[in-house]
Amino acid sequence: MSIDLVEAVLTWIVGGLLAVSATLTLVRITIGPSVLDRVVATDVLVSIVICALGAYAALSDAWTTLPLLISLSLVGFLGSVAVARFVARDRDTPVPDPMPDRLAEEDLSARPLPADPGPHARPSRSEGEGSR
Repeated sequence: MSIDLVEAVLTWIVGGLLAVSATLTLVRITIGPSVLDRVVATDVLVSIVICALGAYAALSDAWTTLPLLISLSLVGFLGSVAVARFVARDRDTPVPDPMPDRLAEEDLSARPLPADPGPHARPSRSEGEGSR
């Protein structure tokens, strides 16, 4: 078995695996239930393209693809960080109660009374002001 045959077989195997993974990633982008799923799948697709370019560079000794690999890596990283910051900002904002007038309709007498704070509780300002 010659080296050329092994290289050809490995090239087809790597190409097939990259093609299958890119196809599955495109399916996730298409049917992703949320925007965050689609963004993560897009980041995975950029990583697959980087792997394909790296495999091409290794097989053909094309060192000229190195700037493209670095640029795509930087774009993928910055895109992921930007999306993560926007998602974190959206989750930090308080969500308003969808039914604020529901409390007015409830019977307030049905609510349990607050628990007794006990003998070691600090007095409130109005109770403590008279003792000075």
